[in-house]
Amino acid sequence: MTWWRGAIDGGGHIGATALAMVWLTLWPLVLGLTLSGAVQSFVRRDEMVRVLGTHRPRAIVASSLLGMASSSCSYAASALARSMVVKGADFVSAMVFMMASTNLVIELGFVLVSLLGWQFAASEFVGGGLMILLLAVGGAYVFGGTRMRQVLAAHSSPTAGGAVLDGVGDKRTLARRLRSTGGWVDAASYAVADFTMLRKELIGGYGIAAIISVCVPERAWSVLFFHGHGVWTTVENAVVAPLIAVASFVCSVGNIPLAAALWINGLGFGGVIAFIFADLITFPLLLVYRRYYGTAIALRLFLLFWAVMAGAGLLTGVLIGAAHLVPARHHAATFSSAFSWNVTTFANFVALALALVLYVLHRQRSRWGGGVGYAIDPVCGMQVERALAPANAVVDGAPYFFCSDGCHERFVENPVRYLHETVKGMENSDLLVDPVCGMRVTPSDSASTRKYDGTTYWFCCEGCAERFEKDPASFH
Repeated sequence: MTWWRGAIDGGGHIGATALAMVWLTLWPLVLGLTLSGAVQSFVRRDEMVRVLGTHRPRAIVASSLLGMASSSCSYAASALARSMVVKGADFVSAMVFMMASTNLVIELGFVLVSLLGWQFAASEFVGGGLMILLLAVGGAYVFGGTRMRQVLAAHSSPTAGGAVLDGVGDKRTLARRLRSTGGWVDAASYAVADFTMLRKELIGGYGIAAIISVCVPERAWSVLFFHGHGVWTTVENAVVAPLIAVASFVCSVGNIPLAAALWINGLGFGGVIAFIFADLITFPLLLVYRRYYGTAIALRLFLLFWAVMAGAGLLTGVLIGAAHLVPARHHAATFSSAFSWNVTTFANFVALALALVLYVLHRQRSRWGGGVGYAIDPVCGMQVERALAPANAVVDGAPYFFCSDGCHERFVENPVRYLHETVKGMENSDLLVDPVCGMRVTPSDSASTRKYDGTTYWFCCEGCAERFEKDPASFH
């Protein structure tokens, strides 16, 4: 009886700690996702491929900036980078883009400030720049040989199993997109979709961090990390920390709570930065690289990324330490399970209201002119641009678009699991037919709607809607 009571009390403590972490980081997470959604909605992704043809300094800078503007989870970023390589982008520039889109992102900085302090957020961008520089130099050497170029060419053709970008996307100018109501609705959909896509990583990150904070004794960390050996301690922390990320299976923003737990338990500043950067070498992603590029390239990617992440973390720790900005104590924001009225509480209520508005706009996007040219990945919930989707599939005449090959493969294996009753019976009222082209659409993912003679019609694209509007009787 005592054992069970202790287990229940321990579980309750872990749960309370995890919820306290969530509450502490709620407003920066919502704000970061909102701003990230706006950037993704208004930056044209088809421009990315065109500027990444080499790994010269200008292309590296462009790929870094485009990656920052294309915030996404590690899996979607790897798929998009793969698609760019297939379409002719330089391999090293594509890897720089992938690294920037997961590590130099808005929501990551906000959550870092909330949990660990502004020093860590500043180090994200300082270290991110160093990491990209190291990757550009090291990547040119590792993948620059004739043999490696031949191996890459063999694994980077459209028939090699990878995703392929197709189409050109939205051609409107930035000013016109900013004035478009639909553009802001699409920004809301990006924010909601990004949260949906990251929910497992976030749950995993908060859960693992809570378990570490509550259950792992401090003496256990002294076995894993050196202490009191000066520069060797700093080097060892930066080298070992990325390996923890490999085993943690947690990536993107989800690894920040775990980074906070490691910092509290004695991991050095540079080691924490290296761990945060290492979300691109989690074990599932290494398997993705192997499928995309083959074993030889995947192994080189792992070793290069590990060296780059450890090196950037080490150098960042040295630079921040030289500027006397490293926090003197290893502590994070207080994870209190007791409710209190303070600035964070009010900010969280505002964030919840904003999240509700974003969700309503996302659910009603067709009414406000949003969703044109976009679709929701039925597997992970990510919003993807139809013309640039890495993969797609057709079920019962209805097209579905995916953020990556992984989501596409999971869908093809068992589409009913992800479409529920939509593909089980044609009598479901949620499955309708575009009256112009005959394509099956769902109201939630339709590009546009029109009303005629008291009936609402859903369309796969704005072009079909405009044709219907000119002569609705001919399609009635």
